[in-house]
Amino acid sequence: MASGIFAVLDDIAVLLDDVAMMSKVAAKKTAGILGDDLAVNAEKASGFASAREIPVLWAITKGSFLNKLIILPVAFLLSAFLPWAVTVILILGGLYLAYEGAEKIYEFIVPHAHNKESLAAENLSQAEILAIEKERVKSAIITDFILSVEIVIIALGTVVEKPLLTQIMVVSIIAIIATIGVYGIVALIVRMDEVGFKLIKRSKSEKSFAHRLGNILVLALPKVIKALSIIGTIALLLVSGGIFVHNIEIIHHYLPNIPSIINEFGVGLIVGFLCLLIVIGFQKIWKSIKAK
Repeated sequence: MASGIFAVLDDIAVLLDDVAMMSKVAAKKTAGILGDDLAVNAEKASGFASAREIPVLWAITKGSFLNKLIILPVAFLLSAFLPWAVTVILILGGLYLAYEGAEKIYEFIVPHAHNKESLAAENLSQAEILAIEKERVKSAIITDFILSVEIVIIALGTVVEKPLLTQIMVVSIIAIIATIGVYGIVALIVRMDEVGFKLIKRSKSEKSFAHRLGNILVLALPKVIKALSIIGTIALLLVSGGIFVHNIEIIHHYLPNIPSIINEFGVGLIVGFLCLLIVIGFQKIWKSIKAK
């Protein structure tokens, strides 16, 4: 009896050790996409009145958890009954990520007009503010859904050959850590300027350390969001390129002597701009059809 209990405990220990090891591998694979997730959500959660930033961010966080509750069971069912579909979804997601990365580079080279209203600065009624908040939260949750699919599928792709229980535990851990980590950091980022204003207000002199630190925090917020956007764009191309290199046999053996990071970035960039050209072409065709 005792030996049976010890055998069960040993099996549990082996399972947990395997889960811990695979979770580290999956975390490394999904880390690249989180930079873009941070940049997107930091931008969407900023621009509100100070008192509304946390409620808005909390609404997006709850939506993110709901997204993962929808995505995870579907992903596990696919892994159990249609494992080849995981690779197909992974490659389709890679196309989307590559396109998004290329689009951001294109918009930087060929600037577009973006009208993002600052609710803190505009003289809007309470009903108008709540309507805009609702729209932004909805947009952020939709974006989160797409990124969550990629995070879950990439994590699942690292453990697709493992037993189903290991898959469920590893991917669930990654999904929870990703949500808490991303939105926890976003909360810290969007409150930087508020902390800075409070330090400036409480400081007795403009030359004091608190006043200078406050100024740094206030001025740093837009630069941090911009830096995250750049890092996120690079991460998108690296992640997408890595998906193609490791899942498409022809690309996997192409230019084997080039360092993998350069190879993956180059593949992601090329595929991304090919997708962008196709999308722009379809948009022009659609506009010409509608014009007739």
